[in-house]
Amino acid sequence: MTEFFQFALNNWMLTGAWVVAAILLLSVQMRLMAHGPKSITTQVLTNLVNQENAVIVDIRGQADFNKGHIQGAVNIPLSQIKENCKDLEKYKERPIIVVCANGIQVNAACDSLRKAGIDSLHKLAGGMGAWTGDNLPLVR
Repeated sequence: MTEFFQFALNNWMLTGAWVVAAILLLSVQMRLMAHGPKSITTQVLTNLVNQENAVIVDIRGQADFNKGHIQGAVNIPLSQIKENCKDLEKYKERPIIVVCANGIQVNAACDSLRKAGIDSLHKLAGGMGAWTGDNLPLVR
């Protein structure tokens, strides 16, 4: 342990840069956790749909959507989400779950939806990959 402190003192600029980078990464992660959409599992998605009449918004392209999607999902491709936010206003009172192919692209869609006044947003962790990985049914 004393070797670690000696290294940190001898390389104070490197240590300072590492501390600043760590603080920045932690602050970004904390902000995403506090303000970003809540990440949910496939089981929670099923419960939200069954118990709270949640709406599933699939942001994949039309071709991918036609290959297989979750029953009752509304398809609004990510490239058209800003223009079609008004279509989702009728669902404002219900939870909205945003789904993409792998769970990575949903943050951009959720930002647009939040700016349109939709607050109860969730994202499916792992996207459609998690859904199919759990052997859950698809509608074609």
